[in-house]
Amino acid sequence: MPEPYVIGFDVGGTRLKSGVVTRSGKLTKSGSTPSGYTMQPEEFMAAVFQVVKRIRHAHGHSPACIGMGLPGAVDPDRGIVLLPGKLKLEHYPVVPRLRHALGIPVTADNDARLAILAETLFGKARNRRWAVSVTIGTGVGSGVLLDGRILRDARLQFGTQASHIMQQSASDRLCITGGRGTPNILCSATALAITVRDGLMRGLPSVLQPRFQKDPHTIDFRAVIWGVEQDDRLCRDALARWIRHLSGFLVNVVYMYAPEIIILGGGAMAAADYFLPQVQAHVTKNAYRYPPDDPIPVVLSDMADYAGIYGAAALAWDYLDRQHLLEQS
Repeated sequence: MPEPYVIGFDVGGTRLKSGVVTRSGKLTKSGSTPSGYTMQPEEFMAAVFQVVKRIRHAHGHSPACIGMGLPGAVDPDRGIVLLPGKLKLEHYPVVPRLRHALGIPVTADNDARLAILAETLFGKARNRRWAVSVTIGTGVGSGVLLDGRILRDARLQFGTQASHIMQQSASDRLCITGGRGTPNILCSATALAITVRDGLMRGLPSVLQPRFQKDPHTIDFRAVIWGVEQDDRLCRDALARWIRHLSGFLVNVVYMYAPEIIILGGGAMAAADYFLPQVQAHVTKNAYRYPPDDPIPVVLSDMADYAGIYGAAALAWDYLDRQHLLEQS
């Protein structure tokens, strides 16, 4: 009998990541395809169908279930119900349409909540009762483990909105929430790139000027880190400011959720050597907690870029288990 498997999808602002995960939690195949804020729902669905078709063909049979990690407020039986201006999937019935088209179970949850689920089951939050995961990429996501539980509230967003607090209320930068100066617009990988683009637009000297003049959109997080490696003053200054923002945000996270550990993930972690030591030092120095000589570790996820996939797959297996229990009751 062929081994059952599920497919986990991690839907981000730039990439649609997918992976095949067995019951034991083994990731056997993974891949990604470009997504983006301009992708229409029909294009998104076509991309998902293509991935499922390819995996079905490779395995010779269908997945037992599909789990999806989506940004924003997510109804597990419908999809994104609140995410203005991003991905164009708000109110689109992703889950029921996939269930109908594919003929298999499909479920969904917030992508950052699924990241802490993955860390709890397979990663650095194992055997912990209090933990926070922070995912830094196009935006900033959060997932929270409180006294051994990942809580969900009736409004679908508990623990996923740490990056929506007001960090700089006098800021002129507007968040998707309508607030100003939130960590989502101060601490994301995108935020660092935008800061450098602003300096380049004003004509500040930089090794990135030729690239910027040719195509401003090529100045992304990776380009800024390259500039730091070249000892570029603009890039170094922008990174130093970004580190202060991120460090301050994580101190606030300590006050909100009292974690034993903070786990960082997302695309920005590829450059962690350039900021993690400073972030850890700031949190250790400034987090007011008892006992004062017991610092909170700020660590990198072991799952590289796969925490969202693992979390979505774990959600799928949990969904199957709950459906089985319902059938037996």
